[in-house]
Amino acid sequence: MKNAIRMATLAVALAAAGTAAAQDITLRASHQFPGGQGDPRDEMVQIIAREVEAANVGLKIQVFPGSSLYKATEQWGALTRGQLDMSAFPLDYASGRVPQFSATLMPGLVRNFDHALRLNKSEFMKEIHALTEKNNVIVIADAWLAGGFASKKGCITSPDSIKGQVIRAAGPAFEQMLAAAGASIASMPSSEVYTGMQTGVLDAANTSNDSFVSYRLYEQAKCLTAPGENALWFMYEPVVMSKRVYDKLKPEQQQAIMAAAKKAEEYFTAEARKGEQKMIDAFTKAGVQVVTMSKADFDAWMEVAKKSSYKNFADKVKGGDELLQKALAVQ
Repeated sequence: MKNAIRMATLAVALAAAGTAAAQDITLRASHQFPGGQGDPRDEMVQIIAREVEAANVGLKIQVFPGSSLYKATEQWGALTRGQLDMSAFPLDYASGRVPQFSATLMPGLVRNFDHALRLNKSEFMKEIHALTEKNNVIVIADAWLAGGFASKKGCITSPDSIKGQVIRAAGPAFEQMLAAAGASIASMPSSEVYTGMQTGVLDAANTSNDSFVSYRLYEQAKCLTAPGENALWFMYEPVVMSKRVYDKLKPEQQQAIMAAAKKAEEYFTAEARKGEQKMIDAFTKAGVQVVTMSKADFDAWMEVAKKSSYKNFADKVKGGDELLQKALAVQ
């Protein structure tokens, strides 16, 4: 009799444990960047996953790096529909659907990391966040990356140096500026640049410091233009969530995600500053020439940008000029 009671008690306990396990929610996080190779964008998402699980609120996050769940350009649509839960996502990739997002990769708009942090607290960023929410996506961690140029032909410094080169630019604003300077444009996500340069589809590319290293572009380049003191290229690549998914979570689960995202953002802010030296070291070790733009080079590019990408954004994007002015007001 006692054995029967013990067995019945054990069965109830196991059933209860099974029910509790069944109630655990597993979210799927997708991004295009290599996993397990030290890319800080992957690590941001991994930090969130670890911290959320440790919070013990019935929530887990499964991370799919390297475009293993969704291709880079498919993630935004999946997020807005609630088919994908979370992503580390270059927001400009969605500028085809939300043209205002091109402002988050506008030549010369962000000069350095301190400037980027000030921009995060501005009216400009409030409007960007509001636009993501309008599209059923919320930003949970801000992230800005510096970047530069790499070429198989020659060093890219002044606008004249880009003439005749086929280049991958990260978004419409850079494409417009580079085309105005005499480059030919080939569009693709950063995850496809290595193959593009390897096969001769591309002569050059501009992307983030971290992507230059993670995708081993030093194996294809002859010259790297690092950001230096006159960075032309800064891109906003936040961690985002489907608003539909987030709104369905319990308050304690939402709190766990936001607390984890805060830690991930703090990690990334510190790590991103180290990215340029890591990139320079990797390219130098591979025998690639490394240069930076002079102030005169930067100013010459900005003259091209103002007549092309800035003008186009102000003229053709709804509220474009006002949005740019909000960003430019941040010193």
